[in-house]
Amino acid sequence: MTEPARRLVEVALPVPLFQTFVYSLDGQYEHEARIGSRVLVPFRKRQEIGIVVSLDAAQPARGVVRAVSAVPDAEPALDDGLLALSRWISEYYVVPIGIVMRTVLPALLTGAAQPHPNVKTRRVVRIRDDIPTLLQREKAFARAPQQRALFELIESLGGTTSVEHLLEQLKFSPSVLKALEKRALIGIDRERVERDPFAARIGRIEPRHLPTSEQLAVIGRMATARPGEVFLLHGVTGSGKTLVYIELLREIVERRGKTAIVLVPEIALTPQTVDRFRAVFGDDVAVLHSALSDGERYDAWLALKRGEKRIAVGARSAVFAPLTNIGAIIVDEEHESSYKQGETPRYHAREAAIVRATQEGAVVVLGSATPSLESWTSATAGKFTLLTLPDRVGGATLPSVAVVDLRKAVIETAATAGEDDYQRVVTTPLDAAIRARLERGEQSILLLNRRGYSAFVQCENCGNVATCPNCSITLTYHRSPERLVCHYCMHQEEPQRVCKRCGGATLRRRGLGTQQIERLICERFPSARVARMDVDTTSGKWAHAEILDRVGAGEVDILLGTQMIAKGLDFPNVTLVGVIDADVGINLPDFRASERCFQLLSQVAGRAGRGARGGEVLIQTRVPTHHAVKCAVTHDYMAFVTEELSGRIQPAYPPNNRLANVVFSGTTESSVADLAIAGASWLRRLVQARESAGLTVIGPAPCAVERIKTRWRWHVLLKSEHPHELTRVGRYFLERFAVPARDGLRVTFDRDPVSLL
Repeated sequence: MTEPARRLVEVALPVPLFQTFVYSLDGQYEHEARIGSRVLVPFRKRQEIGIVVSLDAAQPARGVVRAVSAVPDAEPALDDGLLALSRWISEYYVVPIGIVMRTVLPALLTGAAQPHPNVKTRRVVRIRDDIPTLLQREKAFARAPQQRALFELIESLGGTTSVEHLLEQLKFSPSVLKALEKRALIGIDRERVERDPFAARIGRIEPRHLPTSEQLAVIGRMATARPGEVFLLHGVTGSGKTLVYIELLREIVERRGKTAIVLVPEIALTPQTVDRFRAVFGDDVAVLHSALSDGERYDAWLALKRGEKRIAVGARSAVFAPLTNIGAIIVDEEHESSYKQGETPRYHAREAAIVRATQEGAVVVLGSATPSLESWTSATAGKFTLLTLPDRVGGATLPSVAVVDLRKAVIETAATAGEDDYQRVVTTPLDAAIRARLERGEQSILLLNRRGYSAFVQCENCGNVATCPNCSITLTYHRSPERLVCHYCMHQEEPQRVCKRCGGATLRRRGLGTQQIERLICERFPSARVARMDVDTTSGKWAHAEILDRVGAGEVDILLGTQMIAKGLDFPNVTLVGVIDADVGINLPDFRASERCFQLLSQVAGRAGRGARGGEVLIQTRVPTHHAVKCAVTHDYMAFVTEELSGRIQPAYPPNNRLANVVFSGTTESSVADLAIAGASWLRRLVQARESAGLTVIGPAPCAVERIKTRWRWHVLLKSEHPHELTRVGRYFLERFAVPARDGLRVTFDRDPVSLL
């Protein structure tokens, strides 16, 4: 008797192997397995959640085919569009497809221990038997006045309300509720509750603005876009790019009945963006970002997948929103490095958005006042369509920008400067400008892109600096609470009173941080209302929104913080922006350092002068002649692009070529160095043997930060004129290069890195 043929399926699992796995559908499952369905399968000695990628798998030549354990869902978790996007990310960024699919799904759908996610529910009371006349009511509740009071209250609430509301807020007795239920006058059921933290948020209500002629021209061009067309919207700060996005979505979502995705780079920007879009589109907007709980993200994901909401707003991962019939994907502040994922899979949300829109026939809008050089080059080459908004709305002008040379200011105050001397930190021109705003009841923003109190602590006798035991960086001094902190691995320790090396008792705090600026400003202007916005003050779920709401309500006179205050904020009463130290990050050993500096200065300068009172920007720097500073002063993006691009020709860097950063890491320095040397030699032999034209191997060398979280790091750069060569060589290398199973050795492949640190 022959064994009946089994149905074999191909499953992608979240494991670091460039392959899929074959399983059989032998049993009776809760639901039918389809392409894109989640399945629970045995893998080695554990259970894993995988995704079905084929229903017609071939019988493997070797090994026993194990059976699928369960099919948890009635509908596939991933539709054809997200499956296609996952395959592209897997191929382009050289990542196993199962790991990509795990990233695409919300966390509650990837755990094998609980394949059925918990759905939040509540008990709801509904009237089942109406009592229409007063006589009938008198008779029914003759001896039960409390039952009558509760029954009539439920009626007044529309015939339905939650049990929690009746028992906890209105203080009715559970026995009264049970009595009504026993008499079949009411019924108690369970209904799903969407966990939406933004539902109860009351943001700033802004009047609706009518588009200007320039905005109307841009909106009209986008509305007539061909399927998959990519627009680079280059608009100066305050030119009304958000209004363009909203009006485009009115056309796409309201009139054409399609769906849309809006990406923002910072969680700090999400509340403001959600406020603006919900003011127009109401409950059609769902929010997806990492600050939400797993349950909140799952509920938003489920509402989008079921078609209950048609617009997804969020940070990087919102590009994977489970929408169908997508009409537009908007990437606001497209130049931001936060769109690049820092862990495997190291995808860039901007590139993923372009690919997804192309596959779905949707329009893409990349918006920025300071576009990335890659996007600008694509626009000037005709790959993207360039649209511009050269003027601020309402006739407002860009703020005047002045430079304060810190070299001269330090010389002038050196004779009296103490360690924390205010005049050494805030120069006379900036101090006078802050005071003038306080006197006029206007608001100021101060930027210092370094958190903590002081950059490091140093012994005055021997020069020793306190460093992290796990990473190759100094420990940052935090004053409240007092501790030394590593900003890479978050190691913390108590500040030392004597030097660990020489025993010297004179330890000096060097460099500036936002905590120190806050103390100095508060001491200088004791009546000023000061708010600090950095990672330390925004760890709570709603911390970003609470600070910005206070600024918008006029309850803050001076907002100071790191780069998170530089983007997208729109406060008409902010008339001064001061950059405490523009040199932070400008001389880092990274080819994008100047570009990031220019973008940051230009973006923060754009926070000033958005109202009728105009604005002023003061930039404190020791390198006033640096082209990033000079071009930010004159608001001259084109001049910056011209000079910066010329500096990336020789040696060649993006956008003149493509890069991949191959990082070798492990717990032993010598093993990592040996592995990197062997890897570089292996790559050179591969390139030579395959005659990979235009591909260059550079290195190996230690990374700029040699050690992070106890792991030593070396890297090799691959430069190529052709993207497909990096794909081909990267995949072959990761599959074939042997990494010894010792000292925690690992190799990562970072395609199109945004930083080489």
